[in-house]
Amino acid sequence: MKKIEAIIKPFKLEDVKDALTEAGITGMTVTDVKGYGRQQGHSELYRGAEYIVDFLPKIKIDLVVANAQVDEVLTIISEAAKTGKIGDGKIFVSAVEKIIRIRTSEEDEEAI
Repeated sequence: MKKIEAIIKPFKLEDVKDALTEAGITGMTVTDVKGYGRQQGHSELYRGAEYIVDFLPKIKIDLVVANAQVDEVLTIISEAAKTGKIGDGKIFVSAVEKIIRIRTSEEDEEAI
């Protein structure tokens, strides 16, 4: 099992959610986050004064999938979240050793 964490632009959340749902992927956690990568934020003008926006608003999606679904999910997220512009985000994949569904005590892939 793998945990997939995707950091995307906020306006792409519905596209990603819809694409994952279409593929039968259920269950995800979504968090509003702020951050920056290579772009290092940007500067804006407000009432004639320039100020630096260091941390840009992003959305973090967390989901756990079976090993057999990882490549499909990565493709779906990449395609649905892509704008082709700087700041589209990143996807991180890490191993999950154990899952337990609290309500039913199901474990591992049965608990996904």
